[in-house]
Amino acid sequence: MKACILVIDDDPKITSLLRRSLLYEGYEVIVANDGETGLKLAAERNPDLVILDIMMPGLDGWEVCRRLRAWSKVPILMLTAKDEVSDRVKGLDIGADDYLVKPFALAELTARIRALLRRRLNMEDSQILRYADLVVDLKTREVYRGDRPIRLTAKEFELLTLLLRHPRQVLSRDLIMDRVWGFDYDGESNVLEVYIGMLRQKLEEKGEKRLIHTVRGVGYVLKEQE
Repeated sequence: MKACILVIDDDPKITSLLRRSLLYEGYEVIVANDGETGLKLAAERNPDLVILDIMMPGLDGWEVCRRLRAWSKVPILMLTAKDEVSDRVKGLDIGADDYLVKPFALAELTARIRALLRRRLNMEDSQILRYADLVVDLKTREVYRGDRPIRLTAKEFELLTLLLRHPRQVLSRDLIMDRVWGFDYDGESNVLEVYIGMLRQKLEEKGEKRLIHTVRGVGYVLKEQE
């Protein structure tokens, strides 16, 4: 699967250059020309990496970075003309993972992208998955909601860990069936609905808030209620 990179920048020359170059490198590229649109796309598409300008109309890059960090661990590379040391420090302090000044060399940019994506992959390979008060230990296969242990069947565990690896991202029925059950299913099958129901029952047994939500006509998403 191609890594998806979200570029948030209001300069059409920069976005055009990045789109062409990153597509050539084999990435999927989505572009937003302002901060509000960038945040919306980040929530909808759950990109693997964000390239973020600072000086934009409306929400600037500082505020976009702060808001992203409130709910997402996506790697953020700030790409900006602001080259003071204080700017670099501010960017890293508010949650950016890297900071590159314009004008830049494409070779250096793509090398930094590869490094950030490798770091994210290593984090995903961690033995502990967490979201809200839900914790899953992949090594021991222990599951906790807060301090409460939850016993899951093998398929329930696979389904939950798939959702946990993609928090706030809507996963389609087809994708879930392929990843968890590994076979094509006919449209009449309700096995997924049955397992989602069992998972919800176990996760919400003590009155906890729902984390697994249905997106009608599409699939399911793991997220906290707003």
